[in-house]
Order: sequence, then C-alpha cells, then structure tokens
Amino acid sequence: PVFRSILENNGSWGISHTRVPTESRPGHVALIAGFYEDVSAVAKGWKENPVEFDSVFNESKYTWGWGSPDILPMFAKGATGDHVYTFCYTAESEDFGAQDAAELDMWVFDRVKSFFNSSRSNQTLSSALHEDKVVLFLHLLGIDTNGHAHRPNSREYKENIKKVDEGIKEIASMIENFYGNDGKTAFILTSDHGMTDWGSHGAGHPSETLTPLIVWGAGVNYPQKVTSQFFEDNFLKEWKLEDLKRMDVNQADIAPLMASLLGVPFPLNSVGTLPLEYLNNSAHFKAESIFTNAVQILEQFKVKMSQKKETTLSFLFTPFKPLSDSEQINFLKKTRQYIQQEKYDEAVSLCKTLINLALEGLSYYHTYDRLFLGLSIAMGFVGWTTYVILVIIKTHTNLTKTVQTNNQESTVLFYSFAFVGIIIAFFLLIQTCPWTYYIYCLLPVPVWYAVVKEIPVIRDLATNLLSLRIGRSIGFLLVCTLGIEILVFSFFYRSALSIGLLVFAGWPVITQLWFQARTTALIWTLLCVLLAIFPLMPVVGREPNIPLVIAAGLLTLLISCSSLASLCKSENKYRNNEDLRIHFYQVLSIALSTYVVSSTHDSLKNKQGLPVLNQIISWMTLVSSLVLPLLSPVFLFRRLFSILLSLMSTYLLLSTGYEALFPLVLSGLMFAWINMEQEALQHYGLSLKQKLAVFNFTYATDITQFRQLHLDDVRRSFFFVFFIVTAFFGTGNIASVNSFDPASVYCFLTVFSPFTMGGLLVLKVVIPFVLVSCAFEAIQVTTQLSSKSLFLIVLVISDIMGL
Repeated sequence: PVFRSILENNGSWGISHTRVPTESRPGHVALIAGFYEDVSAVAKGWKENPVEFDSVFNESKYTWGWGSPDILPMFAKGATGDHVYTFCYTAESEDFGAQDAAELDMWVFDRVKSFFNSSRSNQTLSSALHEDKVVLFLHLLGIDTNGHAHRPNSREYKENIKKVDEGIKEIASMIENFYGNDGKTAFILTSDHGMTDWGSHGAGHPSETLTPLIVWGAGVNYPQKVTSQFFEDNFLKEWKLEDLKRMDVNQADIAPLMASLLGVPFPLNSVGTLPLEYLNNSAHFKAESIFTNAVQILEQFKVKMSQKKETTLSFLFTPFKPLSDSEQINFLKKTRQYIQQEKYDEAVSLCKTLINLALEGLSYYHTYDRLFLGLSIAMGFVGWTTYVILVIIKTHTNLTKTVQTNNQESTVLFYSFAFVGIIIAFFLLIQTCPWTYYIYCLLPVPVWYAVVKEIPVIRDLATNLLSLRIGRSIGFLLVCTLGIEILVFSFFYRSALSIGLLVFAGWPVITQLWFQARTTALIWTLLCVLLAIFPLMPVVGREPNIPLVIAAGLLTLLISCSSLASLCKSENKYRNNEDLRIHFYQVLSIALSTYVVSSTHDSLKNKQGLPVLNQIISWMTLVSSLVLPLLSPVFLFRRLFSILLSLMSTYLLLSTGYEALFPLVLSGLMFAWINMEQEALQHYGLSLKQKLAVFNFTYATDITQFRQLHLDDVRRSFFFVFFIVTAFFGTGNIASVNSFDPASVYCFLTVFSPFTMGGLLVLKVVIPFVLVSCAFEAIQVTTQLSSKSLFLIVLVISDIMGL
C-alpha cells in the first residue's frame, strides 16, 4: 500500500532489467557502480572485488550503509579516503532455519532510527549529515532469506513484504522530518535480482531478471498519466497500473540516475545510460547530463582501443570503423552546437546514438581476439583427438604393423616444429599478450608434431581401412556421430537423455543378446525405461517432497536388509564376521539418514531450527561414507554394493524430493550393465563368461591376459560417457544456477555460507558419477581390457563433444 500510494501520488516507476548471473553481488555492482561484473568474481564467492572499482558511494561526500556483511564491505573497500561507513549484522544472522528472517530488515530499520537519534546529541555527525551529496544505503536482505527458506508464495514472505512496506514509510518520513522537510532528499527503491516461485535465483528466468524501480523526492518526475502504453508482459494489467507511465531501465542505468540526483560525477567504469524521463529538470540540464554521460562512456572506449592498439602489430590492427577519431570529434562538436542553439532534443538523441556506438565499440575490443583464440583452441583439440586415436590404434589394436621411422626425417621434423613454436612465441611477445595466450597458441605445436611423426602409421592404417567394406564403415561412423550428437543435445534439452536410454533399452533386441540371456536383458530394458523417466521430470519449480526421500531411504533399507540376510545364511568361504559388521553399520547409517532427513525438515517447519544432534549425525555420516567402502570385502558385487550403500546414506541427507530415488535406479542399471557386458563378450566370441559372484578386485590381472580392442569396445566407452552425462543432468540439480535449492543442505547447515553449501552441492552431483565410474572399472577388469585403452576412447568421445 505504501509503495502504491507513492506511485500514484509522488514519484516515477518502471522495471529494472538485470543481467545473468542474478546474484546479489553482481546486482549491487551494477546498481551502485553502473557496470556488469566479470563473472570470474564467483570464484571469490561474490564477496571480494577481482578489481577495485569506482562507485556512486565513492563519489559521494559521505555514505552510511546498514545491512549484510556480504555486500556492504565491498563498497567501503573500494572507496578512496574515509567517507564510506558501514554497519553490518553478523554472518550467523543469515540463517535459513531461523525463527523469522524479517528480523534482518527490522535490525536495519532500528539501527537507522537510533543513528538519527544519536546525531541530535553528536554535533560532528549532525554537521556531516547536513552536507550535500550524502547517501544513506539500506540493504534489506530479509525478503531474500525468507524467499529461499519458505518460497515466495509463503505467509512468511508476504509478512516480510508488509513489514518492509511499513518500515520504509516510517524511515522516509523520519528522514524528511530530520531535514525539516526541505525537499532536498531523493529516494530510490529497487532490488538486486528477483526470485523464482521455488525460492532461487541466479539464472535468466524473467522472475529473476525483472526487478522493481520506484523513485521519488527531490529532482524526480511526478506520476505521469497516459492513455495507452505497450509492453510485452502483462504486469500493467495485473497491477492495474495501465494509466501510469512505466519507464523501464537496464540495471546499470540506476547508477547514473543516482549520480545525477546527487550531483556527483558518474562512476568511472559505469556503462549505464542516464534515464532522463525520471528527472524533473530543465531540458538544458538533461542535455548537459546526457552529454557528460556520453563523454564518460566514450573515454572508456578510447582507453580500451588504445590498450588494444598498443598490444597489436600496426599492420594487423583493425579499428572499430563506426567510431573513428574524426567521427568522435564530429559527434562531440555537433552536440555542443545543438546545446548552444538550444536544440536540446536533437542533442539528446545524438548523445544516445554516441553512447550506443561507444558500448558496441567496447564490446568489439573486449572480444577482439575471439576468432584468433578460437581457431588456436580448435586446432589444439583436433590435433589432440587425432593423436589419441593414433595411440589407441598403435598400442591397442592389430590394425597397423610397427613401422621403422627414419631418424634423419624425424630430426628435420623436430626442428621445423620448434621453429614454428619460436615464431609464434615471438609474435605473442611483441604484442605483450597475457600468459594464457601462450598456452592456447603454443599447445597445438607439440600436439601436431606428435601427429605428423606418426605419418607412416597413418599410411598403413589408410591402406587397411580401404580394404574394409565401405558401407559398413560409413554406417559405423553415422551411428557414432548420431550418438555424440544426442550427448551434445542433452546439454540443452535434458529429454535427449530419455531418447538415448530408450534406444539403449532396445540394445539386446537389436544385437540378438535377447536370445542368449532373457532375464538379464529383461532387467536391463526395464531399468533403462525407469531411468529414462528422470530427465523428463521438472528441473526446478518443484516443492520439497520429503515423503519421497523417506520412501527412497526405506527402499534402500529393504534391499540392504535382504542382502544382509542372504549373507548371513550363506556359509561360503568368502564371508567373515568383519564384513558382516561393516555391512550392518552401513544398514544402520541408511536408517539414521532417513530419520535425520525426516526430523530435520519437521523441526524447520515448526521454526525450531536445525537440531544439533541431527547436524552431528549428518557430518559423521558424510565422513564415514568415504571410509567404510574401503574396509568392505573386495569381491566385485559386494564391493560395489558397499559403495552404493555408503554413498546413498549421504545422498539421502542432501535430497529434497524425487532425486533420492535416482542413485538406486542408476546403480541397479549399472549392475545389469556389468552382467550384460559378460553376455556381449561371449556373443562376439571374445572370451569365456566369468563367474562374477566370486570375482575379486585384488586378483592381479596379468598383463598378458589383456586382449586387443574390438569394435564393440567403442560402444562400451560410449555407454560410459552417456551414463556420466545422465548422472550429471539426470535430476537437473545442477543444470542451471537457479535450480540449486538451499533446502538440500539443511541437514548439514542452515546459516548462509556459499563455499560450504557449494561444496555439499558438488558432492551431491559427484555421487552418481562415482557409482558409474566404479561400474565402468568393474567392466574393464571383467572384460579383460586395460583401463588405459577404454579411457582413451572416452577421451576421444568427450573431446569431439567439446569441439
């Protein structure tokens, strides 16, 4: 209600469009410094400045800020002199499991009130507050924290909005009273990012990139009535604001707006365009302001251009044509003339054209080396992939004879490539390129040297391949290409994985393995179809479904208890009491994890925070799950089952819904895969079927027993890559930044800590990888292949995907 009355009676409004990543730090840098931050800042947890930067706070006479310890210090740190003061609550206060995160906002309001009260008795503070160009920054994190913890449609979230609405009314009137209602204060209310309905942000969904902007007070336009206005979204209709002019801006435009209202220089690195329609001022003032804005952005363009010019050989340098030196002078001269002749509208439109051209030019010089580096990297990739294929063919197949190399020829070759390398290095040195360029540009040299050295092998191979049936070879290549394309597509459309899994389900029928092992093939087909369901489930937007996690825990418990019972019954020589004890611990761990998940989420629901005992059990389970499998017996299925149980207990603690069932189905399919590969070996007559139940991992595989690669081994490697990608995108909890749900880590911690939370999320993503990798290792050993040969094929497949 408060904001609505401001919109209707006092100020201007619009929607501020942010850029990805929609995280707090990049959002604040765009708002207060006017530029979109380098994404590499994520490596520092969005907390530290990868570079020092100028901001509106730095340009002000004094700035006082209240709020989160994650945001305020970075603007104080980058400021020159001693004029930016920050007051923060403790990091522990940002607790997703706390009673009510709205307390964070109340803390800010209370501190601002007591700050103004204390200034009445503190003469120094009072005179500082009465200076011009003063900024008061209230950072209100409660809504964000409540959104993460309870989702935006919750009662807590709406209550928080109500408190902020009332709090701002109170603070605004208190400030006006303090200054004796002199009409010299401007107010800006906006947000660093939005939030999805499922309580997350970081990606590019409209609910994350669209943020409010309400501006009122000194120097700001009053509400403007309009008869019609067109926007692609339906907000005007939803909010019943069709008759009030909406003025949209880019997030970085808010920094120049603040600077203009304050009367301070635009921040040095700002790329925002001053939104003139917000200003209630003379046409002359607006024209001068946008002219200053244009000159400031043009200066950045000139610096970037001179930097690039200095580091590029003159005959290779291609300048940005639309903004040549003469064009720049022409623009500035013309604008000055228009202002002197009081043709303000023409001056404004000319400045806007100049700003757009300067920004285009900045982007041009930022990406100046993209084609050159792209070609270098592509050459490196192609050379490396060719070399790995040659190594596979030479050492792991019978396709080529060993060819003697001519020593004289290889010496000439070596010096030729060394010469090329020296020329490239010299060329980079003259241009004072960064050290990373040396890696990108010099890496292809030794790689291609290794490839060219193998010319005799390539000739021999070509002769061999030409003797094969052409139709069959083309068919094989087509199948490979199609398989790799499906994998690449899965990075953009998860449903591609489901199509691949359904094709896998038909594999026994296509290759006639069906008639050889009916039961194994049937289990394989059934599990492929089951696993194909997961990539079709929603990535995000799902509500936590704790009953499903508990069901997954109970199902795992049932499977592990039945295996424990069968172990106890079997009186075989492969069993001892130590193994039984470890198996029992793992079963107990699954039961505990299931209980902890259930009780933690109940406790958080009742606003009682995270129970300490549950937290201890969770961390102990995590540590023990990494140790227990190493103590388990080394028989193939027993060891793999032990790894599954240990990792499953940790995975349950990190689950919030259907994904808890994923490792179970995936590992079921892995067990079926190991058995199917035995059948395939027999089918192609490559070796006799082994008794897998008594197969021992420590059984030293004799080097002479390794067989040569067969065409079917390419399929094995492809299956592995496919299952790894499925493990990555299967439940979609990493497919996008905004699908990370903080609720996944609530059993371990609820206080906001980006690195610990990120580490736990990575662990959750890695667990399915480990299950697939262990199964793949088992397949290598049981199909009598050296790990190296299959791994090299995997490398080739993933390199082609990368390219």
